[in-house]
Amino acid sequence: MVIPIMLPAVGRFCRLLATVFLGSLIVATAPFAEPAQTPATTDFLLRVEALRQEHRIPGLSLAVVKDQSLLLAAGLGWADFENRVAATASTPYNIASVTKPISGVAIMKLVEDGLVELDRPIGEYSRWSEFCASFSQQPSVFARDLQCDPASHTLRHLLSHTAAGVPGSAFSYNPVVFSWASRPVMAAAGKPFSTLVADLVLRPAAMLDSARQHRALPLAEHLAQKLAPPHRIDETGQIIPADPPPPQGDGAAGGIIATVLDLARFDMALDRGELISDRSRAAMLQPTPLNGGGTAPYGMGWYVQDYEELQLIWHAGWWDQAYSALYLKIPSMGLTMIALANSEGLYWGNPLDRAEVQNAPLARLFLASFVGK
Repeated sequence: MVIPIMLPAVGRFCRLLATVFLGSLIVATAPFAEPAQTPATTDFLLRVEALRQEHRIPGLSLAVVKDQSLLLAAGLGWADFENRVAATASTPYNIASVTKPISGVAIMKLVEDGLVELDRPIGEYSRWSEFCASFSQQPSVFARDLQCDPASHTLRHLLSHTAAGVPGSAFSYNPVVFSWASRPVMAAAGKPFSTLVADLVLRPAAMLDSARQHRALPLAEHLAQKLAPPHRIDETGQIIPADPPPPQGDGAAGGIIATVLDLARFDMALDRGELISDRSRAAMLQPTPLNGGGTAPYGMGWYVQDYEELQLIWHAGWWDQAYSALYLKIPSMGLTMIALANSEGLYWGNPLDRAEVQNAPLARLFLASFVGK
């Protein structure tokens, strides 16, 4: 069922309504009830639409969850800019690094089941020593300061981005080594990582319009047909089609195609304790202690930061000139926002060694609209 958004004129956004396309509000099948439109959600959508236009994002899908209920689910602009296919809350996108929280949940379930140990050297599970020695010699920024002799890295180091330097001593965001975390997990569980994620997360959370994808696992046709194609801005400022992300292996850092509605289902299932225990969830969402004292601004698959008396749990996704995403939770308020875009327009360049989601324009807008910060 698709219901057009009927938005009243609100303040300085009156003229916006006459000139922009706002997509549609999606009323999902169970477990979602129809989100009730309120002045607050109407105003928020108008402001997000203004941000979308400012950042030249062709299409953006958005969901807000409050206290285990869907407060808002909408599509803005065009999922396919060239063919004028509207973005909706049911539009699938490549969610890039927003995959990491989902991978983390699957791994924590295997930890609960006793198949994987977070603090066991991963060289005992896999050929990490060979990979580390080879990768550390490459010019990549993610290879810098990677010490491999002795190869004492554990799964916890990879999942918490504390693998650089002396393992466990410092935080440095590293998607390459996070991706490698799938290797010891597959070795211990005896199954492909994509199968584990589907069995332990996607199906239990009823994420029926989401799937893993990698070079040996093509996307199912029904999802491929609905997938929002990537876009970029050319040198003249025009929105044009972009190349899709290059083929990847079956790694933990990325590789999921999803909708905001399915990510809302994941969020609710996680908070209800339906995917992992409360204890495991709490462990994922705690800042990681560092060897020399202090903590990293990351748990296991999630950024964790304090901001004006609030704890923010979040992850961003970014494929250069292709896709971007933001998944932001405020646990003390039972509040979550999920946004997916078919360009890199949501990404703000968070530093590799810090957590600064408050610098993301959409995060600032969300906090101002729903928290008053």
